[in-house]
Amino acid sequence: MARKSLPIAAVAVSALLLLSACASDPSGSASASATPKPGGTLTYATGDDEPPCLDPQNRGNVPQALLASQYLEELFYQDADGNIDPWLAKSYTVAPDGLSVDIVVADNVTFSDGTPLDANAVKVNIERVLDPATQSTTGRLALAKVTGVDVIDPTTARINLSQPDSALLESLSQVWLPIESPTALARPLADNCLSPVGTGPFTVQSWVKQDSVTLVKNPDYTTPPPGAAHTGAAYLDTIVWKFIPDATARFAALQSGQVDVIDTLQPENAVAAQSDPSLAVQIASRPGDPVAIELNSGRAPFNDEKVREAFIDSADVDSALQSVYLGTVERAKSVLSSSTRYSVDNANYSYDPDKANQLLDEAGWTTKNSDGIRTKDGTPLTVVIPIAATVPLAQAVYEQIQATAKTVGFDVQLQPKDTAAWWTQNYNWDYDAIGIYYTKNSADVLRITYDSAGNNAATVGAYHSNNTHLADPTFDSLVEQAAATTDDVTRADLYKQAQQIIVDGYYTLPIYDQQTRLGLRSDVEGFRFLPSLSMPTFYDTWLNR
Repeated sequence: MARKSLPIAAVAVSALLLLSACASDPSGSASASATPKPGGTLTYATGDDEPPCLDPQNRGNVPQALLASQYLEELFYQDADGNIDPWLAKSYTVAPDGLSVDIVVADNVTFSDGTPLDANAVKVNIERVLDPATQSTTGRLALAKVTGVDVIDPTTARINLSQPDSALLESLSQVWLPIESPTALARPLADNCLSPVGTGPFTVQSWVKQDSVTLVKNPDYTTPPPGAAHTGAAYLDTIVWKFIPDATARFAALQSGQVDVIDTLQPENAVAAQSDPSLAVQIASRPGDPVAIELNSGRAPFNDEKVREAFIDSADVDSALQSVYLGTVERAKSVLSSSTRYSVDNANYSYDPDKANQLLDEAGWTTKNSDGIRTKDGTPLTVVIPIAATVPLAQAVYEQIQATAKTVGFDVQLQPKDTAAWWTQNYNWDYDAIGIYYTKNSADVLRITYDSAGNNAATVGAYHSNNTHLADPTFDSLVEQAAATTDDVTRADLYKQAQQIIVDGYYTLPIYDQQTRLGLRSDVEGFRFLPSLSMPTFYDTWLNR
């Protein structure tokens, strides 16, 4: 059955129960008996790549989203149940034919540079994302059906669509589609990358490359998100966002108190933190596609469905997760993360080497070379998988899958790469399978990552969002119909059918839900996740010291 997304607090509880009792309230709310203390500096250490640009309208990735959630805000807010509330917008009206949406902006809102929020700001931002010169990926793909924006009056902007888009408001509640100051956006792209200007509780003060970004309190802040615990300015004076890629050094800095919060918390460190009263753990599932190994059906050997199925049957994912992640994650059972509305638990793949051997025999891979690798017409059954730290899947998981796949005759060749080289290989379709995920707060992510329009097969060296090379007209039609209806029951059924096509075709091997995994000092109070993408917000946060 299709189901609505779990509230973020419930997702966090589920993850934390795997760790037994942790030192924090998994909802991320402040202690009810404590009185917030204003002031102080919070130091955050990230293990994600340093973003090349602090403006998430340029490109659009998780490292940008983590940072930008502190200083940029969106027109809409998606709550923990998936409902859409106004934020920088005051109201909206969808045209009867679904081909336009009128958005009225909130009253008396100014950007941190003093520029007023108006309808023209909406037009400037949305059309900027659609402009190829901005080099947007995530935001541009989310706005694929937007043809332009008209200013109806000073406070009303009309977004025009080529087709109805039931996911538009969900998309406009993502940090990759924030509303930034038109005055700041008039600067060259490189300048805006250094110091984006929004309406958020913090502003960008400085960026020391390969070291840190410093954010300072916006004293004139007036737009707290729904669900915030207070109004007015943030409690913290400063956030220092440090780049510490080494996991051991990052956790040691947390233990010693040199930093207050770390992300990409490693499983062994999450387990260690549960026995340390000075530490707390917060884990939440991000919506979208889970961390998965996707199979490139656009070339041999995975252009053969039987070979795809055999590879998935040969992967002992459960054992790999247990040994590498120490019980801190659950195996994904859907092609959508569990916190994504309309996800269906139908990807119940299990380790079955006997079936894998049978399928490979049926597919004609009946002989083996001296290394035990199957061959066909003299060609070995090779699977090239580039891997990089930008995808949160431990190399040890790949290695265990490599080992179990070899027992049935696959030669899995793992190719560790730095982030830039990994993306180049991805762009050029130079892989047989690839570990990847995609964060989006809507089942519309299926359109982005599996629709044939996402293949861009003729564009060598360019970004493509569909990594499986799925090209199925029935699938494309289903996600198009889902986008054209706002009826919940109909939408759920269409997305269920679309997911079934992916599962039945063995295009992807879901591993586990992508997660925001944080370790915190226990005196960091008032922390919570923004429900739309499970990104941390430090607006309500204060230091109890």
